[in-house]
Parts: sequence; structure tokens; C-alpha cells
Amino acid sequence: MRAVGTLLGVDLLLLVPLWIRFHGLRPHLVALEAVLLVGVFLVVPRRRWSTVLAGVAGALVVVTSVLLVADTAARMSLARPLNLYLDVRLAGSVEDLLTGAVGRGWAMLALVGGGVVALAIAGGLAWLLASLRVDGDPAATPAGRGRLGALLHPRTRAVGMGLLVVGAAAIPLRWTHPRGIVLGLPATQLVREQGHQLARMLQERDRFGREMAAAPERPPDTSGLLRGLGGRDVILSFVESYGTTVLEDPRYAPVVVPRLEAMEASLADRGLTVLTGRMVAPSQGGMSWLGHGSILSGLWLENQLRYDLLLASDRTTLVDDFEAAGYRSVALMPAITLAWPEGQRFGYEEIYARKDIDYAGPPLNWVTMPDQFTWWFLEGTIRRSDDPRPVFAELGLISSHAPWTPILPLLEDWGEVGDGTVFQRWADAGEAPEELWRDADRVREHYARSVAYAVDVLGSWAAEFVDSETLLIAMGDHQPAPLITGDDAPRTVPVHVITGDPALAAPFLELGFVAGAIPDPEAPPVRMDAFRGWFLDRYSQPAQDTVHVARRLP
Repeated sequence: MRAVGTLLGVDLLLLVPLWIRFHGLRPHLVALEAVLLVGVFLVVPRRRWSTVLAGVAGALVVVTSVLLVADTAARMSLARPLNLYLDVRLAGSVEDLLTGAVGRGWAMLALVGGGVVALAIAGGLAWLLASLRVDGDPAATPAGRGRLGALLHPRTRAVGMGLLVVGAAAIPLRWTHPRGIVLGLPATQLVREQGHQLARMLQERDRFGREMAAAPERPPDTSGLLRGLGGRDVILSFVESYGTTVLEDPRYAPVVVPRLEAMEASLADRGLTVLTGRMVAPSQGGMSWLGHGSILSGLWLENQLRYDLLLASDRTTLVDDFEAAGYRSVALMPAITLAWPEGQRFGYEEIYARKDIDYAGPPLNWVTMPDQFTWWFLEGTIRRSDDPRPVFAELGLISSHAPWTPILPLLEDWGEVGDGTVFQRWADAGEAPEELWRDADRVREHYARSVAYAVDVLGSWAAEFVDSETLLIAMGDHQPAPLITGDDAPRTVPVHVITGDPALAAPFLELGFVAGAIPDPEAPPVRMDAFRGWFLDRYSQPAQDTVHVARRLP
């Protein structure tokens, strides 16, 4: 019975992460590694080295289980497998997200408690495995076990050998029919995948270096650089977790699409042009900096290593392009609460992180401030500066970031926003994240409502403050997690171009953009890394050929 219990325990530790991932008792019911492990300890003799082996085996099983849980979490949140070479550094981000969702106290309790539980399971499993060992000499059977112990000894060894033979024989069958049988090799598969990931990452440096050397940069002659913009302010905003799923999925489209249609009508009433298309983001569910970096650099930053290699290089970015064209460059990042050397590397003249933004309202779980205040700060503090140069500003908008509670209403009067104190009334509004996230359907409902709020604020700000001297490019940073999109969702995001000058937006029609706030689902999307080169090419013609006569640039 102890052998059966040990087999069942190891099997559960290795397969439960897969059952969570696939939402049921599939694709496997038996982990062959569990069969082989129990078989080994039914035949090894009772020696000191085998006691140590049991401890090592128990620890390895628990570590493997934790990594399988991490792999499942990565697939469910980021739509990709775990990459140990890169993902270890994301542990701090996980802690930050957990703290924002449930508070620091509960987050620390969960992390410490999880560690204690893992150690307890490893110790219990080591003890169970050690208790399966047989005595090296049947005659040495303890007196307490008597004749029964002596009889069980050869039978136990025979059972162990049987498990080893059956487990080993089943491995070829498992590889021949990887999805058609109930037998699995989750630990082996994890090791293989991580080996492949490691091999790929070891080659990534050279591969990315070649891509960076081949990628075009701006021309040496900058006299006509971005002259086609005519000295207008350019606002590049990233809306958190705003993916095309909200336009196509029947769970979200009835909530978000009417808001987009209302935004389109409102902007048309103000005489503004709206074009909308789609782009492909390099990530899903998180790591939005990969999308930001791809847009700015003109390089495909699909993983953290590529992002780090970009930062370590002397590659220029779109920020440098705008500065070379006489623009004042600004980053407005309310989600940044720690040091952000990446912003300095990208070359922004001014960086407004959370500590630099005069916000007197409350944080709203993970969200440090609502989008409406971020837009208001952009207009009231950044664009109304005494600096005569046009502005290139990059915004990171975060109201649609998980945990998607509370959902704020739009303040129709922008003057009411003030220093953000007005938002204090919603400090404790809505459900606590730990309550909301018990129900996946309600999480999805709140996700749609949070995106609707982000769209409402975007449209309201554009209607109030965008004119012929402004080019606003608002896009999603990535699709939300597979919990929201389902598996195999495309990594496409909507991109809206809003301006008071139709000629200024016209080049975007080349990219498959269409009039209105809803993109054409049949037009092929372009990847984010294509944006920089295309933008420089279309808006850097000689002054006499530009889409608009320069008004503010000398």
C-alpha cells in the first residue's frame, strides 16, 4: 500500500500542473517517471547512500513539479513555454504583480507559505521513497517483521522489477503515440524543452547581432528627417492588454465595439480623422516593454535576451530620430515605480515615472493612477510647457492592466481631474482582486469593462485636445493572457491614428489602415518592428514633398 501511495503522490506532483493547464484530467493519467522512480526504490538495498538518494529524488520531484507549475503559468499568462534561461529574472515582477493584486502582506504570506509547503512535501516524499527500500540480506529482516517480512522481501523486489520493466517498455509506446495514450513523460519533456531553449538562447546573441547589423537606420543626412510631420506633436500611446480579441470575441465585442463606434462618431463631430489598423506584438499577456522596444528600435524583440542586447548596443531608436529632427522627447510611464535605466538608454530628454508625476489620488490595486489622469498630465504639464519645440511623447497607459478592478467612470469635465484627488472616492470601490479572481467569467467581464474605460478616456481626450497640430498613435501593447483570449489567439493589436489633418494620417493607408475606429480584419497586419523604418521613410521626404508645410520647425 505504501508503494501505491508513493506512486500516486509522485504521479500527482508531475501531472497536476498539466491538468491545470488543460483544464481537466488530460492529456495523461500516468507519469512514467513516477512508475520508474517507485520501481527503483523497491529494488535498491537499504543502505546509507540510498537514503541520500531518496532525499535527492524527493527534492528533484518537487523542483520538477514547481517548474511544471511555472511552465503552466507561463503558457496561461504569456502564451509561451517557460524559458529558465530568461525567466528567472521575472520572479521579481511576479512578486510585484501579486503584491498589487492582494497586498504585500498576503503576497509575502503566499510566497513564504508556498516555500514551506514545498519543503514539507519534499521531506515527506523522501521519507516515503526511503521506506520502500528492501533489506540487503533477507536474513537481516528485523525481528518485528518476522516471517512475513522475509516472505515480502523477494515479492517487493519482484514488484519493483516489474514496474521498471513495464515503465521502460512503455516509453517507446509513449513517444510513438504522444497524444493518443494516457501515459506521459512530463519531467522528461520539461528537461527536453529547457535544453532546446538553452541551445537556442546560446545562439541568440549571434543571430540578433546579424539582424541588428542588417536592419536599416536613419540616413546620415538628417536635414529632411521627419519633415513630413510639419513640426506637429506626435503622441505614441500604448494601451495595456488591448488586443484584437476585444473586437472579435463575442464575450467582449458587445462591450468594446460600441465604445469604439461612439469614439469614432465623437471624433468625426470634432472634425478629426480616425484611421485604424492592426500590428503584431512580440509578446502576449505581459512583458509590454518588448512591444515598446520593437516599435522604437525597428528590431523584433521577442524575448528578454534580445531586449537586453538592444540596451547594451549603440543602436539608435525612434527617440533619437525625433530628437535629431528637433523634437523634445518625453516618456510618461506611471507604472514605473523603481529605477528605470532603460529610459535613459533610449535617450528621452524627460522621463516621468510614478515618483515624478504629481498625482494626489489613490493607487487602484496594481494601477498607480487611472488613465484619465495620465492623459490630463500629458496635456497640462508636458504639452503646455514653455519649451517651443514640438513634443514626441511615449505613454504607457495602465488602467486596463490586471486585476481589472475597480473600473472607474469617465469624468466628462477634464477640468475636474485636477491633481487626482477627485479619484479618492473610488479608492475602495469595486471588489477586492482576491474575490474577483475566484470566478474566471467575471474576470473576463471586468477585463472588457476596463478596456472600454481605456477607450472612452482615449476618445474623450482626443476629442478635447487633438487638433491639426497633433498626430496621435494609440495602440495595444499586447493581447491579454490566454485566460482571456483562449489558446492560439493571434498576437495582433488595434492601432488608431487620430489627427485634425487628414493628409497627415494618409500614409497609414499603405499599411492596410481604414477609416474609422474598427480595423479591417482581412488586411494583413504588420509587425511592430517594421514601424520605425516605415515611419521614417514616409515622413522624411524633402521639405517640398512633405504632406504638410512645416510650421514650427526652422
